[in-house]
Amino acid sequence: MTSVAIVTGASSGIGAATARRLAAEGFHVLVAARRADRLASLVQEIRRAGGTATAQACDVTSDASVAELAAAAAELPGPVTLLVNNAGGARGLDPVESGSVADWQWMYDVNVLGTLRVTQALLPALEASGAGTVVVVSSTAGLGVYEGGGGYTAAKHAETAMAGTLRLELCGRPVRVIEIDPGMVRTEEFSLTRFGGDARRAAAVYAGVAEPLVADDVADCVAWCATRPHHVNVDRLVVRPLAQASQHKVHRVAPDTEG
Repeated sequence: MTSVAIVTGASSGIGAATARRLAAEGFHVLVAARRADRLASLVQEIRRAGGTATAQACDVTSDASVAELAAAAAELPGPVTLLVNNAGGARGLDPVESGSVADWQWMYDVNVLGTLRVTQALLPALEASGAGTVVVVSSTAGLGVYEGGGGYTAAKHAETAMAGTLRLELCGRPVRVIEIDPGMVRTEEFSLTRFGGDARRAAAVYAGVAEPLVADDVADCVAWCATRPHHVNVDRLVVRPLAQASQHKVHRVAPDTEG
């Protein structure tokens, strides 16, 4: 019987890439996000490639919506063995002294409480499978801080703390907890969301970086961790592009102005 993998935030970027990769690995993928039209397109794409997938519109900030996701998962024929908590995001790059409380609230609700809601809702099914895996897609922002990143780093530190705490609490039960911490990843929406749709500011984040990570790179990490033998728990995988040595140290190439 085909195992079920649930991926939140699957309408674009890392979530969509992870769904495609897990389908290729043989999972039936239940893709979840707010934008149902994008999910429908993703499901069709996966099916055309020979995989199997189902879509469920879900807002991770809503208890009722997350309950509907869990109910949809229960209707699928296979056991739920994998949950990828990928939904999240950043808003703003303001210093703490002038940061928007509303932006901080949104980041905490999506990144932290969203992961909490979904994990709580799906944990019974994961444990019942006898070989469950919870993946938390956090960030290197959960391991350090930087100027202007107070709200996002606070949320990601909390998400990282949740993953570590959950691993301790589930010790002895058949559910492993894996944390994936990407560094600089160029996706179509992350920086646009952070800067309120300002394409110029979004592009500047990656200016001069020859090869930032892309969504498929992170999806590869998720799939590798999730497909290890179940007695192998990759507690934390930190992945950055070669050009990024730390949050503050990024090699950038000056644009060629000749000619």
